[in-house]
Amino acid sequence: MKAASRRPVVIIGAGPVGVMAGLLLARHGVRSLLLERHRDIYPLPRAVVVDDEIRRILQSAGVHEEFAALARPAPGLRLLDAGRRVIAEFPRSMHGHHGFPQTSMFDQPELERLLRDALARRPECELWSGVEVVSVTQSVARDTDGPNDPTGPVRVTLRRDGSDEEEHLWADAVLGCDGAGSLTRDAIGAVWEDLHFEESWRVIDVRTSRPVRTWEGAEQICSPTRPATFMRVSEDRYRWEFRLADDQNLDGPDGWERLRELVAPWVDLPPDASPGNDFEVVRQAQYTFRARLADRWRSGRVFLLGDAAHLTPPFVGQGLCAGLRDAQNLTWKLARVLQRGAREGLLDTYERERKPHARHVIRVAVAIGWAMTGGQDRGAAFRRAVVGTACRIPGVTAAVGRDLSPALTAGPLVRRRPRLTGRMLAGTFCPQPWVRHDGRRVRLDDVLGESFAVLTAVPPTAQMTAVATALGAPTIRVDDLGDDGTLAGWLARGRADAVLLRPDRVVMDTVPAGTSDFTDTVAWAPLLHTARHTADARPA
Repeated sequence: MKAASRRPVVIIGAGPVGVMAGLLLARHGVRSLLLERHRDIYPLPRAVVVDDEIRRILQSAGVHEEFAALARPAPGLRLLDAGRRVIAEFPRSMHGHHGFPQTSMFDQPELERLLRDALARRPECELWSGVEVVSVTQSVARDTDGPNDPTGPVRVTLRRDGSDEEEHLWADAVLGCDGAGSLTRDAIGAVWEDLHFEESWRVIDVRTSRPVRTWEGAEQICSPTRPATFMRVSEDRYRWEFRLADDQNLDGPDGWERLRELVAPWVDLPPDASPGNDFEVVRQAQYTFRARLADRWRSGRVFLLGDAAHLTPPFVGQGLCAGLRDAQNLTWKLARVLQRGAREGLLDTYERERKPHARHVIRVAVAIGWAMTGGQDRGAAFRRAVVGTACRIPGVTAAVGRDLSPALTAGPLVRRRPRLTGRMLAGTFCPQPWVRHDGRRVRLDDVLGESFAVLTAVPPTAQMTAVATALGAPTIRVDDLGDDGTLAGWLARGRADAVLLRPDRVVMDTVPAGTSDFTDTVAWAPLLHTARHTADARPA
């Protein structure tokens, strides 16, 4: 048995969520070690869509330009009936709230490769491949006031590349990004909450040079007998998803004929055709789509992210997106605790903020799945009719798309009081327009940096400046940014003179219009270890 070594953060799993967590920690100066049981990335496609919020996270990780080169913006989602007539359309903008197309199609192996390349460029990150994690053990708590209070270091036991020899690592924190069969989830005693959706679907990825009848967005075929999803992923790559009965597999001698029949509404394949260069099946796999949520996401310094914490059906394309949001939400908080002495209670806000959001997204996906494509009970047709009618009401389709990323629920870092002037912005994301900086046209986040930031439409008051100084945050006048008026209009509609932005660009606090102080420093300052500075900032 080899001697144990100490690491600041150990990340179990080097899929896109684990690698993103490492990159974001590195941005805050935190070193991490990633442990991955596979030698290389999985070469076949899986996730194929992200939204503009995820594009913004890729920007914060420094890979958005590379991603833009391999991504294809898409105009949205259409719900079609069995005759392929449009029931409803959910349009997506080419320039969303976060400054990117609201929907982007991509090939997951290409995304993973560019993330791995970025990881290799960061000296703060180290990747061990071919490593099997055997156990994760949380040390006994020191001084505890609750179930998630500070604990000792975490021990990770591993074996390298099939060896029987065990090694031990000690870490200040462990991030479990190890998927639906997570060992980390078992280690903290978490169990699944079943959100009542389970269906077996066949996913087929194809590369073809044949003409394909396609809308440039995603299509959801709503049928009680043969629901399906179709989308063009890239120039010559397409994906179909079909809910098939157990006896309708696509293997064996009759599989090609059955596949030809399934794709006939989109592409013509001659009866005597066979799989080949002009219609190559890159991958086909049987998946059981489930809706589940772990009952707890943290124990001491051990955390769950991505599929280890939540599983969603793919009908709204939010599976990978949810995991990357987890990484964005947790990493800046963990960095604040490890590097700047912020209170351990700051880490409690990770599950408190992310879990309701994940539950909401899963419920939207389940609603689409049951109401539009399925269920095979007597109420299925009625549900499809009701939802189809509702989707024709003006504003409903826009609201459904917008609510995939609702404001964070109230908590220590989000003090939402809708009736109080200026508070409607709390928990929402700051928009990201193009701005002018040092004579160049850049996106807003490139000016704000990696930490907190104060955006103000008025001259900074003493309290604003003191808060910014305590947090190491720049104070930026929106009038000096040279944008198109987006930021000034956003503050005006929110009835705020200034906002305090978290590192993930969520509004943490506001200065209501006509006042001079942030309203909730007493709530968040102690968690961030800035209580003394903000208390001194209040004018006599």
